[in-house]
Amino acid sequence: MIVLVINAGSSSVKYQVIDPEEQRSLARGVVERIGMSGAILTHRKEGEKEVRLSGEILDHKMAIEYVLGILLSKNHGVIKDKSEIDAVGHRVVHGGEVFSGSVLITEEVMAEMRRCIDYAPLHNPPNLKGINAAMQLLPGVPQVGVFDTAFHQTMPKHAYLYGLPYALYKKHGIRRYGFHGTSHRFVSDRAAKMLGRPKEELRIITCHLGNGASAAAIKYGKSIDTSMGFTPLEGLMMGTRSGDLDPAIILQIMHKEELTPNDATTLLNKHSGLIGVSGLSSDMREIEEEYETNVRAKLAHDIFTYRLKKYIGAYAAAMGGVDAIVFTGGIGENSSLVRKNALSELEFLGIKIDHHKNEEKSKGERDISAADSGVKVLVIPTNEELVIAMDTMQIVSQLKK
Repeated sequence: MIVLVINAGSSSVKYQVIDPEEQRSLARGVVERIGMSGAILTHRKEGEKEVRLSGEILDHKMAIEYVLGILLSKNHGVIKDKSEIDAVGHRVVHGGEVFSGSVLITEEVMAEMRRCIDYAPLHNPPNLKGINAAMQLLPGVPQVGVFDTAFHQTMPKHAYLYGLPYALYKKHGIRRYGFHGTSHRFVSDRAAKMLGRPKEELRIITCHLGNGASAAAIKYGKSIDTSMGFTPLEGLMMGTRSGDLDPAIILQIMHKEELTPNDATTLLNKHSGLIGVSGLSSDMREIEEEYETNVRAKLAHDIFTYRLKKYIGAYAAAMGGVDAIVFTGGIGENSSLVRKNALSELEFLGIKIDHHKNEEKSKGERDISAADSGVKVLVIPTNEELVIAMDTMQIVSQLKK
């Protein structure tokens, strides 16, 4: 089976062609600057060099036409005819309370996705544009939606409700939804396989650390808590997002600085976090380059790891213990300093890392626990696209029965 995985953003379309039966990627790429001058498609067939094509790409439909064109091309393609694409799997950011798993996309499903636009106004509209474009260009090909929020729908009410009037939850759906669910699900499943134990027996804390960052408490295979909330703004400090703060702070800043709600949203989402504290960069690699010499770079790093440490301790308490901690994402997989500082002084929980293993630059899945650690510490590269492809294959296979 061949699955085309699509992740449509406001001005971009990321894609990957995957054979889920062999769990193998055939090609991947991204179309950027959709609707702007200088649009570009970057494509790489597995085992070959990257190629870049520029053109006038006005909308998402035209972007996916470009994608299909290069997938069919003689030199860089991986299929000979569009009919070889058996299904399309779409990353969808927000599924609200309706979707607790991946689903075949129907008109009813799209109507629910449109109802979730209020919860994810920056993400669900382009996700829907990607779905509509794929349906037009690949008529009759099954389309499957895989939701970032779905994995966290197992959270109990006491974990997802805020201390607000209950009527606001019933009327407006104000609650914690959580995000990065596909990644948390993938790496927790991989952790169980690495440990050779059923996930139903394990308490795992997963740390997805990239420009966006979140932690999750996964107890016996189910998410019982996660750091992101009603939006991806809550929780850990991130590249440009503030993470947790006293809600009165933003009211005070809006008053003092005469900010509109849009101004405040931009401040919290685009100018805070690592970039806001350091004044240097939102990229952890650049922060760490100046960790020893730049006071504010060190401060930003210390806030980031301190908050992560607090969440790890909190989730160990919430689950009554922890069997494994997983680091994933660009920062989680590559920053030995983040891992070291976030886990420092947690020996009382049985958490010890092997500092030599932690410093190794090797890629791929690895165990960096000390020999006498009571808790396994694992580094596992995430693969959300594979999860989307696997879910898509499963749903489409059921249709054929």
